[in-house]
Amino acid sequence: MKLKDMNALVTGSKGFIGRYLVSSLKENKVDVQEIDIKAGIDLTNWEHLYNFIKDISKIDVLFHLGAIVYVPFSLINPRMTYITNVVGTLNLLEIARIFDIKKFIFASTYVYGEPNYLPIDENHPIQAISPYNRSKILGEELCKGYQQDYGLNCIILRPFNIYGIGQNKEFLIPSILAQLPSKKIILENPNPKRDYIYIDDMVSAYMKAATYDEKGFDTFNIGTGVSYSVKEIVDKIITISQTKDLTISYTHKIRENEISNIVADITKARKKLKWQPKIDIDRGLLALLKQNTL
Repeated sequence: MKLKDMNALVTGSKGFIGRYLVSSLKENKVDVQEIDIKAGIDLTNWEHLYNFIKDISKIDVLFHLGAIVYVPFSLINPRMTYITNVVGTLNLLEIARIFDIKKFIFASTYVYGEPNYLPIDENHPIQAISPYNRSKILGEELCKGYQQDYGLNCIILRPFNIYGIGQNKEFLIPSILAQLPSKKIILENPNPKRDYIYIDDMVSAYMKAATYDEKGFDTFNIGTGVSYSVKEIVDKIITISQTKDLTISYTHKIRENEISNIVADITKARKKLKWQPKIDIDRGLLALLKQNTL
């Protein structure tokens, strides 16, 4: 089915990724229904959710992005994280079953723990390292169960480190940009390396997943295949912004279960989804810095 012929439902539609996805779907003439806690619809409230969905005439694809996504929050509030992320996913899968929604696209996360090898492909062993991480793994298992038991077509996207305009300042790159005007940047550990994927490329992966025509259950890593340390990101931002007389300090605090290096193998997404990233780290950071100066 072509995008313009689709009717889509997006959960977490007011979140960082959700806003971009909804905008892109509408630009492609997709009829979009939105669900978000900010609009008063709680994914864990079955009756409320069911009553909202039953009045929608048709849904071809369901993008499930709604979740608690901040790892430190999940460590302090594990119960809320599990209820929101696991029960919310279960409720949406049940909605897909009852209302015969043909395709379920699930926003997962990095699920591999400390890598046994780099780059990391989808066959790498899964290892939970936080309540958030574990809640997404449980969500994947629920998707797999609904595919096996009810034939629901499920696509799992496992994004690595997403960044872009409008991201919460608690994340690394926005936190650096927020400190830049003061010319004093304080961060924790300069060494961990991550594979950063720009928001526009992430959304394009969701769009490719919507038109992916293979049936069943499938998972895809979404990244770039290149990693950068915290220090390298800081250095790039300083160079691109041409900021002078900047003081940078690190507390050298090491987070529990900190992973030293993460690099995505995106061969499968390239071959099967026909997707690949187009925005490298320099271009992405430049877009952020331009927005930061407006």
